[in-house]
Order: sequence, then structure tokens, then C-alpha cells
Amino acid sequence: MNLAISSLASGSSGNSFLIRNEDTALLVDAGISAKQTASDLADLGLSLADVDAVLVTHEHTDHIKGLKAVCGASGAAVYATRGTLKGIPFAGDLADARVFCPGDKFRIGSIDVGTFPTSHDAAEPSGFSFSANSRKIVIVTDTGTVTWQAFDSMRGSDVLVLESNHDVSVLKMGRYPWFLKQRILSDYGHLSNEAAANAVLELLRTEQQEGAEKSRLVLLAHLSKENNFPQMALATMSNILAAEGFAPSDRLRIEVLSRTERSPLYIL
Repeated sequence: MNLAISSLASGSSGNSFLIRNEDTALLVDAGISAKQTASDLADLGLSLADVDAVLVTHEHTDHIKGLKAVCGASGAAVYATRGTLKGIPFAGDLADARVFCPGDKFRIGSIDVGTFPTSHDAAEPSGFSFSANSRKIVIVTDTGTVTWQAFDSMRGSDVLVLESNHDVSVLKMGRYPWFLKQRILSDYGHLSNEAAANAVLELLRTEQQEGAEKSRLVLLAHLSKENNFPQMALATMSNILAAEGFAPSDRLRIEVLSRTERSPLYIL
């Protein structure tokens, strides 16, 4: 099997992604229960015992809620930054915790992993890229801005998972308390629909200028239940790109990930 990805959940109530190929299976975050993770993996022909490692973006509950149970059941290694591990209350109970610094590169099984810093109100958050057989998946979520390192990693991706958390107007007019609105809107909060669209636009322009255009699937992730909805996220992205000559097509597909339901397995 070529490199593939499935979102098990992507939202404030829980986050987890499966990255796999023929002989390696990785999870990015374990923010849903071990029971649900096992059920989703079974639907994809895997078990918890098949998971080689869990890579943790940061220590917020919606990303680590099932981590202890998933690792206990699978024996998987945990990869996290030093700051993230310090922020995990049960880090001492993790049998095989391995530390990396954002920017490090390493290999797990037959998948090459790249890491890069994100901009979020967490101790030492990180995003990830995954490469095998000339295919590349990049995951950029839970970030108030797209760091230059994240942008550099996004270049050449076949699948880009990108946060599209909220619509700014809906958030500002909504019922969240002001301090929470300020947090979300800050450079250490979450990407808006417009910010996500502009990041993709800049990526496409850069690749066009360099003669490095390629087919790509963009998966919009971590949508807010209160301040966004799938049609709005998709329309914002599509409209901003189309206005600049990059309308979605067979070469540029855009889909929205469910907050709570498993996505298909996208095989590259």
C-alpha cells in the first residue's frame, strides 16, 4: 500500500489521524478513547497492536485524552517535544516516550517524519510531515499563524491537512466570552477560514512561480462547532482560490473533515 491517511476525528472534542503504508502505522495524536480508536482502526483493517507510534502535536486534552490507554494497549512509542511531555500529566506512565525538537527529522518503520514548530498556546507544539515512496502528507493544525517552517514543509505535499477553525465574523458575534475570542483570534490561537485559504493561495503561487505545480488534496480540519460549519469553510477556501485563478479542480481537490466521524482512507 502507498502512503495513506485517515482522520479518525478532527475537532475540539478530539483529534487523531492515522498515517500508514504497507508495513508502518502511525497515529498523530490520540484525543479520542482507545475504544473508539480501536473501532476505527478495525474498520480500516488494523488493530491497536499494529500501531508503531503515536506522535503528539501538543498537550491539550483534545489531543491526548486517549493517549495513555492507546499506548498501554498497543505498546506504541510516543514521540513528543520536551515541553509537550512536561505538560502531559501522565507522561511518567508512558513506557516508551521519545523526545524530539521541532525541526528534527527521523524515520519510523518505512516512513520518514519531518517536524516543524507551530504557533499555539501550548508549551512546545509541533506539526508533522510524512514521506514515503515520493509521496508526502503534511498536517498543520492548532496554530494561530502558519509559521515559515510549516509553510516550507507544506511545499510539495500531496495531501495537506490544514486547520480551518472558524469564521472571524461568526466568532466575534458569537456567545464565547471575550477572553476566549481573543485567544482564538491571536497568533497563538487557531487559523480562520480566510487565513487557511490565504496560506493555500500563497503555497500555490509559490509553486507556480517555481514551476513546481502538482496535484493536491487539501483536507480542512479542526472546524469549530460553534463558529464554523463545513459549507462555510469550503466556500471560503474555494472562493478565495478561484478569485486568484486557482479554482478547485481534478488537480486541486478540497474536502472538509468531520469533527467526530472517521474519514475515508485517502491512499496516495
